[in-house]
Amino acid sequence: MNLMFFYPYFFSAVSFPHNSSSCQLQEQFHLNGMHKAGDVILGGIFGSHLFSLFPELSFISEPQQPTCHSFDVSGFRQAQTMAFAIGEINRNSNLLPNVTLGYSLYDNCLTLGIGFRAALSLVSGQEEQIILDKTCAGPPPVIGIVGDSSSTHCIAISTVLGLYRVPMVSYFATCSCLSDRKKFPSFFRTIPSDAFQVRAMIQILKHFGWTWAGLLVINDDYGLNAARSFQSDLAESGEVCLAYSEVLPWGNDRAELRRIVNVMKKSTARVVIVFAYESHMINLMEEVVRQNVTGLQWLASEAWTTATVLQTPNFMPYLGGTLGIAIRRGEIPGFREFLLRIRPNLHHSNDYKNSLVNQFWEFTFQCRFAPPPSGWVAAGGALCTGQEDLEDAETELLDISHLRPEYNVYKAVYALAYALDEVLQCEPGRGPFSEHSCLQRLEPWQLVHYLQKVNFTTPFGDQVSFDENGDVLPIYDIMNWLWLPDGGAKLQNVGEVKRSAFKGEELTLHEDKIFWNFESKKPPRSVCSESCPPGTRMARKKGEPECCFDCIPCSEGKISNKTDSIECTSCPEDFSSNLQRDHCVPKKTEFLSYHEPLGICLTAASLFGTCICAVVLGIFICHRRTPIVRANNSELSFQLLLSLKLCFLCSLLFIGRPRLWTCQLRHAAFGISFVLCISCILVKTVVVLAVFKASKPGGGASLKWFGVLQQRGTVLVLTCIQAAICTAWLVSASPAPHKNTQYHNDKIVYECAVGSTVGFAVLLSYIGFLAILSFLLAFVARNLPDSFNEAKLITFSMLIFCAVWVAFVPAYVSSPGKYADAVEVFAILASSFGLLVALFGPKCYIILLRPERNTKKAIMGRKSST
Repeated sequence: MNLMFFYPYFFSAVSFPHNSSSCQLQEQFHLNGMHKAGDVILGGIFGSHLFSLFPELSFISEPQQPTCHSFDVSGFRQAQTMAFAIGEINRNSNLLPNVTLGYSLYDNCLTLGIGFRAALSLVSGQEEQIILDKTCAGPPPVIGIVGDSSSTHCIAISTVLGLYRVPMVSYFATCSCLSDRKKFPSFFRTIPSDAFQVRAMIQILKHFGWTWAGLLVINDDYGLNAARSFQSDLAESGEVCLAYSEVLPWGNDRAELRRIVNVMKKSTARVVIVFAYESHMINLMEEVVRQNVTGLQWLASEAWTTATVLQTPNFMPYLGGTLGIAIRRGEIPGFREFLLRIRPNLHHSNDYKNSLVNQFWEFTFQCRFAPPPSGWVAAGGALCTGQEDLEDAETELLDISHLRPEYNVYKAVYALAYALDEVLQCEPGRGPFSEHSCLQRLEPWQLVHYLQKVNFTTPFGDQVSFDENGDVLPIYDIMNWLWLPDGGAKLQNVGEVKRSAFKGEELTLHEDKIFWNFESKKPPRSVCSESCPPGTRMARKKGEPECCFDCIPCSEGKISNKTDSIECTSCPEDFSSNLQRDHCVPKKTEFLSYHEPLGICLTAASLFGTCICAVVLGIFICHRRTPIVRANNSELSFQLLLSLKLCFLCSLLFIGRPRLWTCQLRHAAFGISFVLCISCILVKTVVVLAVFKASKPGGGASLKWFGVLQQRGTVLVLTCIQAAICTAWLVSASPAPHKNTQYHNDKIVYECAVGSTVGFAVLLSYIGFLAILSFLLAFVARNLPDSFNEAKLITFSMLIFCAVWVAFVPAYVSSPGKYADAVEVFAILASSFGLLVALFGPKCYIILLRPERNTKKAIMGRKSST
């Protein structure tokens, strides 16, 4: 199939010598790689060495080539995964039919400079070692790149590739900053963003109730962006706080590591979250072991969750039980058999074109291809034959039980293949470009358009698609480090966290499988402050994170019925809080009841007074014709006894639960009864004065003008005035039942609100006015002759009455609730008994015990004796 390729060259590196017809490139750095020809070339950048060594630049001689050291088998296996996937696609007749995919894979030695040069070589097609002919055409530029493994590398490379819309699909770069479509318009990845990883970790923290944790990150884009995401997400949730946030140093800075471990040791946080690489963790753990910091629960990022280099007998007493976020494990059928077929290129053992396989071979079998370096054989080494058996070698290359980054590489290659398949299947008139056309020339930016719409399912059952930011549908495995009795470790899957298109983010944990490296064999407790129990509320500590708080008991009348309540809620009006302040209980009701001792005593006194009045009335009726009854105006005496009886009975209206009719009737009955009583006394006093005046020469007219009719009318008029006052009071502001909660928060005091204080004051003032008037008149008449004189008794009774009611006012005002009613009842009873005893006691004594004195002669004799 003839395809046309176009791509702008990044720089011109070609020179044409005058004495040669062949084309040569300028001297440049040789990249370790693997290549395979094809109609369409896919590029790949992998880290097959752990570090590189750059010579010092003096700029006075030609610089030497940098060298890569410490072969990394896992990085080599990732590169082989891409080669396997492309071979599998080429054998698939349903995907890219009639198109053969090739690849150009380079080793970046985990160095940005080398990785960046590799990317430029891929997109320009001008790497010296792979020129195919003398035309300087070289192989076609790649249509897309799988890589890089580092976030920092991807940021630098994608910044340039994005200018020309060359698609780059990373399998290991997780920095959330790469989701910025404006800065990285052609970047995609098959590993979830750190933003999702951070949210996944926060879900785990919430699941176990770990609200207080420490955070350690490395000083690069990967760690610093993770720290920013953590702080941002935690600020939104408000449920988890960071006790400390530290940046791990590059290299083995003992002083800084010692300081960080001291912070961890002193902190009350038992959970430590680490975003770092294996090398950083090794340095950190060496200091942790040195200081013997135990009792920590480690939460690992995907960069070191599956690191076997940390799972050693020296570290496992400290790292055992670690929970980690791991890249989704996948299965790639036939991959092991493919790896077993790897063979070195014996004819070009020193050719950088396919040097990665040879370097792997030398590393695995500890041999060298000819010619070996000077002095190497003498050191005891052997030459590689290329016939060594991989199955007999102790190499992790064949361990495919945990294909995680490899699985992401596999998905990245297939994503590019499916997008390319859509490009090639474009039908004119139905294309996505202007006027629904299909472009005649295959260019990388077309692949970006179709990558955005890729949606397929892997043989392992995982759906692969990219969102608007180029991020794959996220899914992570949750791993647990099981500490074995022999000191070794086993990595076990205990759950997963993923986001589906329909259900959102989901966390699944199998807690029964988790190994906890604590004596209790249970999850640790990691909180700044213990939870506030029901009945209390949280109060933040000043200057500390939200997770640090004090527990303040709810005030009376308020409750909190759940743990960690922010506020206490008020109980309804008829309810109060219990002693624990965790639920509302109905308030006790309080009023002057007939069933309590005080109410019983007052009721008994009221009934007793009523009975005494009835007895006295009966005595007076039986002896109504006797001189002592007739001499003291028997009709007014009968009226006075009836009014006193009403006074005793009206006190019963103040006892019992207040109701509307009792509230309206109690003060009216009290006011009218006492006015009737005082009116009778006042008229009796006036009659005494009138009789005495009539007994003097020329004074008979005074008794004529104040006869029986006038006496009755005076009592009626004075009582009607009080009735009018009561009526006006009831009409304008009627007393009504009231639930008073001001006295006690846990009680409801039922009382009668007076409605109008002015009305109540006028009622009492009128009674007081009549009482004082009666007292003054009786005081004036106290020295009249004994035959007609009842003034002394009236004076004494009015003195008792006024004293009681003068004492009543302050006592009533200062008494709360039912005791105010009790004070008023006591005043009514005391004044009623005072009047009854003072006015009728001496008379009943003479009638019952000294009948010889109840004669006209005896009464007249007393006069003559004076």
